Amino acid sequence: MPWDDARARRFGAALRSLREERGLSQESLAFQAGVTKNQVQLIEGGRASGRRDAVGRSNPRLSTLAGLADVLGLEVSQLLARAGL
Repeated sequence: MPWDDARARRFGAALRSLREERGLSQESLAFQAGVTKNQVQLIEGGRASGRRDAVGRSNPRLSTLAGLADVLGLEVSQLLARAGL
């Protein structure tokens, strides 16, 4: 499944919802997950990261997903499932 803009936006919306359900700020989630607040902002905004692949898509690293999922009390697969991915 290619990571496209629609999937990135769905994932970002799901991440924001999960973060807010748990009463976490972007800064708190980022710190606990070992990423920057800017990365969380980018992901929630559907932009994922500053890195681009050969065709211009941007997707989060597995290590970023694992850190975010851990803080949210989920497995990576559950985090992706919440976004319908």
